[in-house]
Amino acid sequence: MRKSFFLSFVFCFTFLFQSCSSLNPDESDINAMALKAYNEVKTQAKISQNAEWTAMLNRVAPRIAKASGKNFDWEWMLIESPEVNAWCMPGGKMAVYTGIMPVLKTEAALAAVLGHEVAHATKKHGKQSYARAIKGNLAGLVIGATTSIGGQLLCKSESCRLLTGLGGAAAGFAIAFFDRKFSRGNETEADHFGQEYMARAGYDPAEAIKLWERMGAASGGKAPPEFISTHPSDVTRKQNLTKWLPEARKIYSKAPEQHGLGQEIK
Repeated sequence: MRKSFFLSFVFCFTFLFQSCSSLNPDESDINAMALKAYNEVKTQAKISQNAEWTAMLNRVAPRIAKASGKNFDWEWMLIESPEVNAWCMPGGKMAVYTGIMPVLKTEAALAAVLGHEVAHATKKHGKQSYARAIKGNLAGLVIGATTSIGGQLLCKSESCRLLTGLGGAAAGFAIAFFDRKFSRGNETEADHFGQEYMARAGYDPAEAIKLWERMGAASGGKAPPEFISTHPSDVTRKQNLTKWLPEARKIYSKAPEQHGLGQEIK
């Protein structure tokens, strides 16, 4: 009975929300919700104590941020977790999971990952994803209500499970973001600009191609890592990155500093 009442309430709330809310939310509101979600993850997550990997992230992240040309309030963290994942929220809040580091192999591959994720933020893909979630009722189920039904979270990712203290619109954004499914067009655009960002930051852009080969192999014939679950096929991705490589190399040749592959990840 209580569950039936709750679901009825959610349905009515969602209907009212969709009737009164814009499908094109304001960017400042999106960034504010992202900041709340990021701070909650940071509070709940176990921050890695791996000094070498943390130092690497502290080198690469600001270089990619600068290469993007965006004056975001940048921040990043290395989360201790076996999950093969990384992300950048709208407004420039980044996270890398330690589970992805052995797959990357090189500092330049980390630059490729961060370039890709930062491109999602600079091209406002998160905002687009949130708008689609509102339209599809996902965010409407939790905005102003709760992130769970009967104690079960509405999203499955590890990051989302860390959002125990969020409520309201920020919870809706968080579920939409962490269970996001960017379009193939968004993913291709992030690949393209991500390769340019890493090149401008001084990392060999050819490593982006090798990175995605390693990411594909990391699945071991099973479901792909969360990081690449909605991305274009390996063949399409390699074809695109190879096609864009000559222009990326021109950008790399003009970088103030050239780091090549950078440090090996052990």
